[in-house]
Amino acid sequence: MIIRLPWPDASLNPNARTHWRARAKAVQRERNDACYLAIAAGAKHFDAGQGAIRLSMKLCPPDARRRDSDNAFSALKAARDGIADALGVDDRRFQHSFEWGQPVKGGAVVVTVERT
Repeated sequence: MIIRLPWPDASLNPNARTHWRARAKAVQRERNDACYLAIAAGAKHFDAGQGAIRLSMKLCPPDARRRDSDNAFSALKAARDGIADALGVDDRRFQHSFEWGQPVKGGAVVVTVERT
């Protein structure tokens, strides 16, 4: 299953100096958006089974600036939780891998979900 997510809100970056209330709203929005997009991509028909689930993420930033991999991974926490919600699984079953893609207008994160 392939899910195309929007680029995470800047307030979700661990280095952002964002008020806790604004950050909480951004987390909730990202989690809900990821859940809805995963359902639209077929999460309800995905057989999660009992084993690990591989999430391969291709990060396509909105511009060519260099970014820190750790911060990008942390900024996607709410999105990973939303995908877990849509699949009806605990997110500790996820095995993550990610790579940087070419910049695209507005940015995007392309997530491939597979059973291992």
